[in-house]
Amino acid sequence: MTGPAASRREDLASASGAAFPPLPRPAIISLGSSRIREIANAAMGRADVAAFWFGESDVPTPAHIRDAGIASLSRNETFYGHNLGNPDLRAQLSVYLSRLHGADIGPERIAVTSSGVSALMLTAEMLVSPGDRVAVIAPIWPNVAEQPRIMGAEMVRVPLEVRAGRWTLDLDRLRAALTPETKVFYLNSPNNPTGWTIDAEALAAVREHCRRHGIWLVADDVYERLSFGNRPAAPSLLPLIDPDERVISVNSFSKAWSMTGWRLGWLVAPSPFIGELGKVIEYNTSCAPGFVQAAALAALDADSCEATVGELRTRLKASRDLLITGLRQLEAVEVPEADGAMYAFFRIRGREDDMLLAKRLVAEAGLGLAPGSAFGPEGAGWLRWCFAARPEKIADGLDRLRRFLGTNG
Repeated sequence: MTGPAASRREDLASASGAAFPPLPRPAIISLGSSRIREIANAAMGRADVAAFWFGESDVPTPAHIRDAGIASLSRNETFYGHNLGNPDLRAQLSVYLSRLHGADIGPERIAVTSSGVSALMLTAEMLVSPGDRVAVIAPIWPNVAEQPRIMGAEMVRVPLEVRAGRWTLDLDRLRAALTPETKVFYLNSPNNPTGWTIDAEALAAVREHCRRHGIWLVADDVYERLSFGNRPAAPSLLPLIDPDERVISVNSFSKAWSMTGWRLGWLVAPSPFIGELGKVIEYNTSCAPGFVQAAALAALDADSCEATVGELRTRLKASRDLLITGLRQLEAVEVPEADGAMYAFFRIRGREDDMLLAKRLVAEAGLGLAPGSAFGPEGAGWLRWCFAARPEKIADGLDRLRRFLGTNG
């Protein structure tokens, strides 16, 4: 064999000592592994560890939702479904979203996906080409930033800042980063890990800037119902946009309905986008499981939906207040204010190495927290504590941290 292919094989053999090194493409090798998993996997199964590292409630999925999934299985609903989701669930999501946001969001703009993270990955596959410029606000859940990198994007990170004790966004800095050359901007609000939530005025300004420059705006709205003001949801793009705008809202049943293990999400997008999305879903997961969609229908039932979400929000707010108050009573602990999600993002003065600190907390205090650097360099030196837990577990965790700091002050 001669030519470029033969030359490339010779180069590979020379460089590695083998004709075909068993490695994926460089973009995959360059991805960072999950630092949260690194901490958690080292202590998984230890009964003496109070774990707050993952973003999920310690309360199981409500019984009426579980029962709907069981009933579906009993009806033998175990076959393939529509690529875009069962029509009854898309119709119910249309009703739910239209009511929540006071906007007409038709089912032709909705697709059901096998998890919220799958919806984000599908969006990246649909929009991002190698070399595209993609922007995110950071710190950020690593999946949001790494998925465009899998597609070969150039990532631009715009950091949140702590000002006057609150997580804040410099809107001018964001606008400067969102140049006409930017293909996609990912907005996660309420934010994982900080809980920062964009206000309605800033959201409208970001939307107008992206529309002016033709930038796709992808909103990770997974925590929109976990907002601690007097509103049913965090500020959303859905009531602001025209149906054909370059805006995609990604969401999930995981957080607000305590359904993390069910792996079901959805997205709202322009109908032409949805029309093409079915092909990409086919080549990824084909469809979401029917019995999981039946459970989701029960979650959205008009008679129980708001009560279920409201009960979770009440529990989260109580646990949040308990945790924040306890952390602020500890010397050298800084906990900025935030308005949503299910996390306290805090740091301890003099403890800059968050990975080392997280490992020591597990080993010496039996306390499992997520290292801030898992969410990018902007989170280095911070820790994330998921407060979606029973009050007694929060109190125990605080005691463990207090003893650790007393011993290692």
